[in-house]
Amino acid sequence: MTAAVELRNATKRYGDVVAVNGVTLTVEKGEIFGILGPSGAGKSTVLRLFDLLEAPTEGSVAICGEEVSYLSKRADDVRSRIGMILQKPVALNRSVANNIAYSLQIRDWSEEDIKKRVDEELKRYGLEGRRDKNARTLSGGEMQRLSFARSTVFGPELLLLDEFSANLDPKNVALMEAQISRYMKEDGSRTVVMVTHNIFQARRMCDRIALMWDGEIIEVADRKKFFEDPDDPRTAAFVKGDIVY
Repeated sequence: MTAAVELRNATKRYGDVVAVNGVTLTVEKGEIFGILGPSGAGKSTVLRLFDLLEAPTEGSVAICGEEVSYLSKRADDVRSRIGMILQKPVALNRSVANNIAYSLQIRDWSEEDIKKRVDEELKRYGLEGRRDKNARTLSGGEMQRLSFARSTVFGPELLLLDEFSANLDPKNVALMEAQISRYMKEDGSRTVVMVTHNIFQARRMCDRIALMWDGEIIEVADRKKFFEDPDDPRTAAFVKGDIVY
């Protein structure tokens, strides 16, 4: 298989705090890859490194086998092909439709294509009735649906999800998970990396899963092995719920 994104012996320090410690991790094209772990394990920092929002203090990030520096001209092109959805979404101070359109405008789509795609996304996420509403007045569930629409409307090759469903009700969780499945089925080369505290969600959706612990990856396994026959006792304890996170 082909690697979509990799960390190569990556360390990230914030002052005296080591958030990620010598991590080597490969996510393959076409898979949904989950990252689990206790709070403060470094999971969200890994996503920020993958998204080239930050640079590793040591080591490197590679996209499709090519090492990319976060300040290089190449990084801007790579970022344009990545979507990222946060636990607490942020909306631009404009209408719902214009929030979605913005992702296409900065990628130089034509006005005709933008209108068509925005209409499709509003319908897909049940936001037609909110088209002209200021996005910052949406409910939490609506805001996260808007975030999904804005982050996937351009068909990103890599989609990064940081606790995207932590504050959602079951109905919205089911809708978002269905949209992730739809996104993957549309193009078999797309890749999702998902940070979640929801063990059941990881079991439902992920092809492979990593467990992070104190800034390190202690186990990576396919879904069945991770949940039924893990190698590391900390993974077994985490899966059983014996660890508070």
